[in-house]
Amino acid sequence: YAFVNLARPADVPRFRAHFDGFSGWKLRTSKVCQVTWSDRDQGLKANVRRYRNSPVMHESVPDGYKPVLFSDGARVPFPEPRGRLVRPSARRG
Repeated sequence: YAFVNLARPADVPRFRAHFDGFSGWKLRTSKVCQVTWSDRDQGLKANVRRYRNSPVMHESVPDGYKPVLFSDGARVPFPEPRGRLVRPSARRG
């Protein structure tokens, strides 16, 4: 999944119209995009605050599982954690 932070609220209707229900992926998959509004965190600052000190940012977690930031289509560094990160616990199940 992805969190997409649109810089202008006016862009939301067009974004939703294009991506909600999108299934035209380049790879073969049955996945269908669903656009929802986050009830927990709104805005870039809130999401950075949530994840920068999260166990998911621990060095033992592969980069492909970590949140990333893009600006003008280019990946930019995620802000460094403000303290020591706790290693994530193994999932059971």
